[in-house]
Amino acid sequence: MSNRRPIILLTGFGPFPGVPENATAALVPQVARAARKRWPGFHVETAILPTEWRAAPDTVVDLITELKPAVALHFGVSSSASGFTIESRGENRARPICDAAGLLPPSERLSPDGPDVLAASFPARRIVERLRSRALPVSVSRDAGGYLCNAVLYRSLEGARRVGRPIKCGFVHVPTALGCKTGSSPVPARLGWEQAISGSLEIIAATLGRPFSA
Repeated sequence: MSNRRPIILLTGFGPFPGVPENATAALVPQVARAARKRWPGFHVETAILPTEWRAAPDTVVDLITELKPAVALHFGVSSSASGFTIESRGENRARPICDAAGLLPPSERLSPDGPDVLAASFPARRIVERLRSRALPVSVSRDAGGYLCNAVLYRSLEGARRVGRPIKCGFVHVPTALGCKTGSSPVPARLGWEQAISGSLEIIAATLGRPFSA
């Protein structure tokens, strides 16, 4: 990369079966625009990943290998989330659930020789404390599920380890119902759109070890 500024990588997902409108596809670009203004010393890259077993994890690994970001934050939706859910680890497993292309995962394991669990490398507890101090709904989770969110987190952490430099990687779930105009979710969102943007910026700030005030 010719750009020598440290890089922040933000990713979201496109639609998938049961979720025709993925909130993170709109959230990530808006957070990125605000982050570029807030931290001009960083270069902010974004990617909206196809919700597909092969394409999403491989794309993330390629991005991390190419960009070597200082921070890689991945966002996805969860029908059980009412606020921010901070994922503290990724598991080397894939549940037999069809992706947006109608395909099942190629294997039960995401990485044949990888460890069973990889801990997220962003400061999960600090992030939770910072969001709570802003009265934003947040919880920490040790189970990112067995679908593409977990797959992206695990492969991101695995890819970062191979780069050979410190990269703070993590995954954040937001409510499926966030900003949705159609469809329904069994758990209503306690998080408004502006809160989602400001809270996401707080997550970035906490990961960078910097103060933030909206």
